[in-house]
Amino acid sequence: MLRSCARGPQDALRCALPATVPAVCDRLRECAARIPEAREVLAILEKCSKQQCKGDFPIVVFEGLDATGKTTVTQAVKDALDAVLLRSPPACISQWRTIFDDEPTPIRRAFYAAGNYILASEIAKASTQAPVIVDRYWHSTAAYTIATEINGNVQNLPPVQDGVYQWPEDLLKPDLVLLLTVSPEERAQRLEHRGLEKTKEEAEMEANSLFRQRIEESYRRMMNPACQEVDANPSKEEVLKTVLQLIKKHCAL
Repeated sequence: MLRSCARGPQDALRCALPATVPAVCDRLRECAARIPEAREVLAILEKCSKQQCKGDFPIVVFEGLDATGKTTVTQAVKDALDAVLLRSPPACISQWRTIFDDEPTPIRRAFYAAGNYILASEIAKASTQAPVIVDRYWHSTAAYTIATEINGNVQNLPPVQDGVYQWPEDLLKPDLVLLLTVSPEERAQRLEHRGLEKTKEEAEMEANSLFRQRIEESYRRMMNPACQEVDANPSKEEVLKTVLQLIKKHCAL
């Protein structure tokens, strides 16, 4: 059974977002008796090295809402840089994603946080061989948690520079984080063309523009590293050109 959390909005937010490996492990252990898959995730996490050291090649993370072009852009950047492409949650646990998506927020976020730490081990290893492109990482976990736990408009979010926007001290950092953004109209059109079943959060974003605004603003407030915003409304060729210029500017390639 999960331990109870304090009732204030900020306390509930910090309870929902376990930001260290021990906190993630504790959360998974608390629900393991009821959710066998939590034991599986915990076992994989506990096998990961606690000291994650990146290699000589850069690590570039792409963030953004669904239908902002992450899949297309990350694949194109991978090909252009002869890089390794990794995604969160990693393949070794992604088959359990739908199970955890139906759980309460603290359990759901523990799954995604665990995925980040497991992915970090894969990133560290891959970065010794080639540049690493990552489709979502910690900032997604944090931004969606903040937007879910805080109601109303963006003025209700924790203030800029609040610790909730900080990168976890024990998680491998990327060299660059690029946030792909598109207009609400363009994103809706892309979602319609994709014709895929919507997640609960995607459905809520469609019904509640304030939820989408809270996610986007949370991304913008992330620190150490911050997200660099990229306008993904233009053609995929133009977006790729912009992204490659930013990578060349900020990373040793």
